Amino acid sequence: MGLLQTIDGPHDLKRLDPKQLPALAAEIRDLLVASVAGSGAGGHLGPNLGVVELSIALHRVFDSPRDRIVFDTGHQSYVHKMLTGRAHQFGTLRQEGGISGYPSQAESEHDLVENSHASTALSYGDGLAKAVKLRGERDRTVVSVIGDGALTGGMAWEALNNIAANKDLPLVIVVNDNGRSYSPTIGGLATHLAKLRVTQNYEQVLEFVKDRFGNVPVLYDTLHGIKKGIKDIIAPQAMFEDLGLKYVGPIDGHDEPAVESALRKAKAFGGPVIVHVLTKKGQGYTPAEEHEEDCFHAPQPFDVVTGEEAPKPYGWTNVFSEEMVRVGAERPDVVAITAAMLHPTGLADFADAYPDRIFDVGIAEQHALTSAAGLAMEGLHPVVAVYSTFLNRAFDQLLMDVALHRLPVTVVLDRAGVTGDDGASHNGMWDLSILQVVPGLSVAVPRDASRLRELLNECLDITDGPSVVRFPKGAVVREFEPVGHLGRMDVLRAATEPDVLVVAVGPLAEICLEAAVLLDAQGIAVTVVDPRWALPLDPALVGAAARSKLVVVAEDNGRVGATGDAVARLLRDADVDVPVRTFGIPQRFLDHAKRGKLLTEFGLTGQDLARQITEAIAKRGASLEDQPTA
Repeated sequence: MGLLQTIDGPHDLKRLDPKQLPALAAEIRDLLVASVAGSGAGGHLGPNLGVVELSIALHRVFDSPRDRIVFDTGHQSYVHKMLTGRAHQFGTLRQEGGISGYPSQAESEHDLVENSHASTALSYGDGLAKAVKLRGERDRTVVSVIGDGALTGGMAWEALNNIAANKDLPLVIVVNDNGRSYSPTIGGLATHLAKLRVTQNYEQVLEFVKDRFGNVPVLYDTLHGIKKGIKDIIAPQAMFEDLGLKYVGPIDGHDEPAVESALRKAKAFGGPVIVHVLTKKGQGYTPAEEHEEDCFHAPQPFDVVTGEEAPKPYGWTNVFSEEMVRVGAERPDVVAITAAMLHPTGLADFADAYPDRIFDVGIAEQHALTSAAGLAMEGLHPVVAVYSTFLNRAFDQLLMDVALHRLPVTVVLDRAGVTGDDGASHNGMWDLSILQVVPGLSVAVPRDASRLRELLNECLDITDGPSVVRFPKGAVVREFEPVGHLGRMDVLRAATEPDVLVVAVGPLAEICLEAAVLLDAQGIAVTVVDPRWALPLDPALVGAAARSKLVVVAEDNGRVGATGDAVARLLRDADVDVPVRTFGIPQRFLDHAKRGKLLTEFGLTGQDLARQITEAIAKRGASLEDQPTA
């Protein structure tokens, strides 16, 4: 029976002899690799391999859940989950009904913050620690674990500014420093931390002096006697200690006894302490350690022996990547911005082709948008590529810094709509709703790869305001050529006297066409249009709707305030009294499951759509029959 099987919670971990911990760490790494490789949904491997010893030390020193442990960007919480009694569930990792890839309150009392958006753990920790202090609970400590990449986010520094003003907060900040977020961490902070990493062992300097000058007892003894002072010079902690924060480190994050010792000292200090821990992303699994792109940050299922991932389908991100490289050759004014996600958003090839025209700003979406505004003011056309879920963080900047100044900035939203496996925080189901309120904004929603290329170029031709292109996660979908045009819209199916006008938003065109075929078999005539632009809507929709008995809008977004509501508002303003039905994502936080499974659950299939439209037509007919004749 393995050691990990004996651990139902932190109390079991504390009972282990320190000599048993290396064997436990090895078991944990084996389970991490096997679980991510065979889950069917992949997972975050590299970050978790790097925090095995750190997670063990945390749960041996602190008393979760009474002591609050908050993981920033919770993809580094797998080991925490194993040590809090969930190791036996890892065969279901990221699968429907199985264990989540992020902390989950529904799973355990040890998971406090369901968080996958970076740079927030220090703010949570600030509030939690203040509450503990106000209650006078001196036997409790709050721990915020934050990666060095997340320290590139401005929110983390807002929190540090406030934490430093409260000298007796029971808060331990663990900086998990591996030099990477998705990719190598960039910026001035990264440079500073790199200096700390390089000079972590001042004993090496003493050895250098001895080797250089020989065995001069007086010199060597003097240096040895003032080694603490030498350490302060070589490893300058001024950035943190000048804020008034106690600094401990740097510490080898794979030396469990050393990490445990540092954490015990920090816990006993009685005020905010930063513990700087050096870890290696992918530690203990050779293919991850040698993976140059991201140390197996979040691989798909792979072969455990070779590390070879299952082939990825040609996806939307690939299409965008290729088109950006092509556009870059023709348009020297086009520049690109990424928020620490060069490879995931498809900008790596653009960076290789045009290294002077790519800007990685770190995990700082707000800064990305306003920096883009500055670039646009000087005559360039910036393309800011982020995941849809992270646009939420930069809404104010898009509204007030970009749109207010009518600047030609194009925002590309990858992973729009239902993403599935990553769970509630990653579904890009908000953007079509929040973007509706931005004056002068154009929002393009391509239905397939050809339209993505086409609409990206149309966005880049807009000179008097911002634009957005959104597309989903995964493989590109089947392509449908238009049978005609209505204004700027593509007509995908035309009926001479339509009963129903279906507005198929983006990649839901395929299910709308499937529904139209089924409805036609029942004698219900359907016209299907792809608006191409969700904002502004084409005025030609008004006339098309007026000739129909029912307007249906299908979209991969939350139903509230999105394209369906915009269509209904457009018709109301034009005094067109035709009912509008919207089919989209329920306005709730979604459990993790495959995208196709979730769309089926929401009735976003051709068959379900046809059934619901048939029922709506029947109700509409019945209500007309009940009306008195003139």
